Amino acid sequence: MNRVSGHWSLATGIQDKATGNQLPGSNKRRPVIRNQRAEISNPKPVSRNQRPETRDQAELDGVIVVDKPTGISSAKAVAKVKRILNAKKVGHAGTLDPFAHGVLVCCVNKATRLARFLLHGNKTYVANLKLGEETDTQDSTGTVVAVGNPAKLSEKTMRSVFKQFVGSIEQLPPVYSALKHKGAPLYKLARRGQPIQKPPRRVQISNIHIHEIKIPFVWFEVTCSAGTYIRTLCADIGKILGCGGHLQALQRIESSGFNINQAVGLSELEQFTSVGDFASLMISMADALRDIPGYIADRHLIEKIRHGIVLTQKDLIFGQLVNQSTDLQSYIKILDARNNLIAVLEYTKGKNRLNYCCVFNQ
Repeated sequence: MNRVSGHWSLATGIQDKATGNQLPGSNKRRPVIRNQRAEISNPKPVSRNQRPETRDQAELDGVIVVDKPTGISSAKAVAKVKRILNAKKVGHAGTLDPFAHGVLVCCVNKATRLARFLLHGNKTYVANLKLGEETDTQDSTGTVVAVGNPAKLSEKTMRSVFKQFVGSIEQLPPVYSALKHKGAPLYKLARRGQPIQKPPRRVQISNIHIHEIKIPFVWFEVTCSAGTYIRTLCADIGKILGCGGHLQALQRIESSGFNINQAVGLSELEQFTSVGDFASLMISMADALRDIPGYIADRHLIEKIRHGIVLTQKDLIFGQLVNQSTDLQSYIKILDARNNLIAVLEYTKGKNRLNYCCVFNQ
């Protein structure tokens, strides 16, 4: 992915943030992830007071996929999106460390109520593991605490070790993380010299594919469940190899079905202020819930929902569900004839009543 933003990519290699140079082995061609969005011209910057009033941006409801740059937190990126869109509310569906860049799914206005349905989706990352150095943070932002020599490691050995992590595994959350202990983030306690180790968590690694090995660097792609720490994965691989290791660079290329080809950079988003057509970047609330089967309601059902009347299975013809999998999932999205999201209902097998999760007034 060669983006105007200047981030490293699979095509050009990973950029060392300290020197600005490409890391060893980065000139070798690897699979390219292309941004299919049309390029935008560079209009003159405008102030917030000069932005066109073609539409009240606070009325926009949906999901926008942002390509978060390195060096800022997810919270700061969300704040920028809120300012640019002039939105009432913006939230994200899965944090990305300041150290990392890539897909950050942002829910705008009414769509913030959908974040709960997107938080637990699988993620895919492209990572660079540096062997031979362990750091206290498990990534390149930390202090080196141990060194080893990976020079004699064979490619066969490394590929074999990587395969050991595919499947259901346990991870110890890093002591430098946003998890909390008695209300305090772990990373703040660790910086005070009071590291707290949380108990191991079970995570799922669906797939690991090594793109390139050039000691001491290993470029790989991993698909995993929400809550997986890629830096911990790198540290654990380094330990088994006997030389130690840490995460050198990280890009998230997919989150809950939203991929990097759909993402817009913050600077690119800012350019849209001169046009005012943010709706063209927005994924509708109905389409954002792509994994939830839909039901197109008639006027009678819509009125029942808007008045909060108790619904049962008799109110829906389950054979008419759109995108239904073999087994009915726990949620159903109710749509009108124009694909507007009316509500999300919860279905429990064996129970006749359908519970309201959220209702949206059009």
